[in-house]
Amino acid sequence: MYQSVKDLVRTAEIQQKALSELVIEAECHESGLNREEVWQRMRINLLTMRAAINQGENGLGVRSKTGLTGGEAIKLKKYRAKGKTLSGDVMMAAVENAIATNEVNAAMGVICATPTAGSSGTLPGTLFMLEQRLGLKEDQMIRFLFTAGGLGLIIANHAGIAGATGGCQEEVGSASAMAAAAAVEAAGGSPEQSSQALAIALSNLLGLVCDPIAGLVEIPCVKRNAIGAGNALIAADMALAGCTSMIPADECISALDKVGRSMPVDLRETGLGGLAGTPTGQAIKANIFGKEI
Repeated sequence: MYQSVKDLVRTAEIQQKALSELVIEAECHESGLNREEVWQRMRINLLTMRAAINQGENGLGVRSKTGLTGGEAIKLKKYRAKGKTLSGDVMMAAVENAIATNEVNAAMGVICATPTAGSSGTLPGTLFMLEQRLGLKEDQMIRFLFTAGGLGLIIANHAGIAGATGGCQEEVGSASAMAAAAAVEAAGGSPEQSSQALAIALSNLLGLVCDPIAGLVEIPCVKRNAIGAGNALIAADMALAGCTSMIPADECISALDKVGRSMPVDLRETGLGGLAGTPTGQAIKANIFGKEI
């Protein structure tokens, strides 16, 4: 696989290929599988994402076993139907998808980790809105996932994707950057614009802590995926408009790593600091696990 965003973009420009095509070729080379096998594996991921969204936003929705999260994707669906959203239906459709997915995750349902379970709503939240907005076909949606996955691998190899090692910036932040870059390609943007979108999205969430209440991937995780999807769309639009990041994508990834390493342990998925450390957060934890925990 490619070792840097710069290398990936440069190769795409030289060979006049989409980022997704280069990632598919690299995956075939690394895995030893043929193109059809690699494609079908990614298609399964797409179908898993669609099923999770459908589960979370239909009927009464889903609820977690703790009762802390659930049902809010349905509230968003009803709110959107009124046609009076402040941020527009496109944005709120992405938010609804993201919330639905993460509510399914919190309810122990089947999701596709993109790149983690805690950030599993950001990418599909963005993608399935774009399906409607841009009229994407299935092959375009699968390419979206290849682009996102290829760039996510670069982030994982040079920084991290786990809240326990570098805060939520490495989970929702990475997912948002992956979605932003892939959205640009889906909209017809250039590889360089995808790189700019990644940099903008990542820098916007740099420093985001991981502070799950009671150590559970519910609060504030579910709603942070909504922010991740919104941030991805904003970053993608800025890049498509010609806006650029003063800091290159690879340097943003390096900064992500350094910031993550400097975070105190209380802010890295331990459930000790941030929102988890508030009186209400601690009370919720005691109510679930008992005061001795």
